[in-house]
Amino acid sequence: MPEDSLTVTDNRTGKSYELPIDHGAVRAMDLRQIKTDENDFGLMLYDPAFMNTASCRSAITFIDGDRGILEYRGYPIEELAAHCTFLEVAYLVLFGALPNPSELDHWVYEISHRTMLHETTKKFMEGFRYDAHPMSMLISTVAALSTIYPNARQIGDPEVRLRHIKRLIGKMPSIAAMSYRHSVGFPYVYPDNDLSYTENFMNMLWKMVEPKYAANPVLAHALDVLFILHADHEQNCGTHTMRSVGSAHADPYLAVASAASALSGPLHGGANEEVIRMLEEIGVVENVPAHIEKVKNGKGKLMGFGHRVYKNYDPRAALIKKIADEVFKVTGYNRKLEVALELERIALSEEYFIKRKLYPNVDFYSGLIYQAIGFKPEMFTVLFAIPRTVGWLAQWQELVVDAEQKIARPRQIYTGARGLRVAPITERVAGAGIR
Repeated sequence: MPEDSLTVTDNRTGKSYELPIDHGAVRAMDLRQIKTDENDFGLMLYDPAFMNTASCRSAITFIDGDRGILEYRGYPIEELAAHCTFLEVAYLVLFGALPNPSELDHWVYEISHRTMLHETTKKFMEGFRYDAHPMSMLISTVAALSTIYPNARQIGDPEVRLRHIKRLIGKMPSIAAMSYRHSVGFPYVYPDNDLSYTENFMNMLWKMVEPKYAANPVLAHALDVLFILHADHEQNCGTHTMRSVGSAHADPYLAVASAASALSGPLHGGANEEVIRMLEEIGVVENVPAHIEKVKNGKGKLMGFGHRVYKNYDPRAALIKKIADEVFKVTGYNRKLEVALELERIALSEEYFIKRKLYPNVDFYSGLIYQAIGFKPEMFTVLFAIPRTVGWLAQWQELVVDAEQKIARPRQIYTGARGLRVAPITERVAGAGIR
């Protein structure tokens, strides 16, 4: 009997089955052979929310949630945040290796010269209501780019894929900035290719009448690091959506728009916006104990704490906490930080939270930094979507070339009625349907 296998005995029939184990997993399809008789469909896995189901093999991101480890292509996130720019990390995530100087120069040129949006796209964005949410504008506009680049459907062509990957990375900050300027009633600002990726984004956001925008280097660096920390995060809801939609061979613009739609939810990318609301509701440090008691009594939530994967301190949160000190030296002290620090202190010392492994996650401090830099809470998820586009596209490309992948089609366990007959409408019982 092979050592890397699992022996399963079906107590219904007394039969035993040997299932191969590969990379710590058994294939769900191997369970289909376990049947009670020939007419039995076979055994399935029931796993709501995919708590313990691997849907793909990936070489992009490694997470050890118990030890608080996050790596892109084998590089610890701490190393990348300390020594690389966001576009260097984007290159690594997409192509599997850090670029040398000439490769980086070419890559930066390719991205920076794809930042312009077609004038029809600008007009499209002008059609949104004045109070349209920036994230909804971004999602709609990214999807609309599919109409401008119809050859993006040729996903089997590596050159075509790469061209549109570059376009999406280049244009996401432009769309995000335009959505922000629209929401505040300012005229649009066109890209400046002389600036870095994050500096150019800040230019498109905040340039007013000055001939040349000069970003504060501390704030630009902080934003660059935040982009690095958000570049990819394994098979989360948005990435799973990217792969699921991509498995139908939708073009990358529609797939990214779908992933961004998933990200827009408050349980996913909108969590840091909820943290700010919580801190504003608490108000001052003196109110923290009362909020903690509400949480413990099930009458409130501790936003920004806990994570599906991390059962230790989120390594991204530790890095963001350090950046916060640098940012607040430039922007001035934010009293919400006092509340946040007190919340963290209590949560890390009380048995209630320790037992539940509720540690600060990436959302806890990122919203404070975004707000200090000058962003409104409704822009937070948009800021998440810009760097995460890199991870989505890397995962999408990995999916496209993976021979094992097919169109996503989960099974279900049917729990409804069977074999009913349609009664005449005059004989149907009232109150059985939707009201």
